[in-house]
Amino acid sequence: MTRNRKRSKRRALLVVDMLRGFLEPDGSLYCGDEARRIIPYVARRIRTFARRGDLVVFSCDRHAEADPEFRLYPAHCVKGSREADILPDLPVPDGAKVLAKTTLDPFYKTDLDRVLRRPRPREVEVLGVCTNICVLIAVIGLAVRQVPTVVRRRGVATFDADAHEQALAQMQKVFGATVR
Repeated sequence: MTRNRKRSKRRALLVVDMLRGFLEPDGSLYCGDEARRIIPYVARRIRTFARRGDLVVFSCDRHAEADPEFRLYPAHCVKGSREADILPDLPVPDGAKVLAKTTLDPFYKTDLDRVLRRPRPREVEVLGVCTNICVLIAVIGLAVRQVPTVVRRRGVATFDADAHEQALAQMQKVFGATVR
């Protein structure tokens, strides 16, 4: 996205990896009970954005069975598996975009850049898991594209409390996100 094009008045919500594999106790990469506490807040934010007519985008891990990422992390969220499903507690509004990603980066080989380019939102709010991994990488991708970004503390979580706080600090201090 170029800097000189005017931004729309609309906002966008990017929901990162709010999937069964991360947020259900039997998931391969279960983030823990603390992470489950963000689910109602994320659901409310999705409904708020949808009610206003703003863009809602879900960025979802959907890996191949022999994905190279499984050298770093246990196999998880394999395409077509129950783990790769969006949590049933979350609404998926009409018009929401659901984008499959095969790496930590929600922009890599996905339509996310194109999806955000059309409405050119005045800001993108990012929620989801894991704060220090996929959420951070999403924020970096938005920063590189010079998209104003908001991260809501109540709407992000990860496995490790220290890593969570460090990632939020990096998002704000290094990548210019507003952390509320």
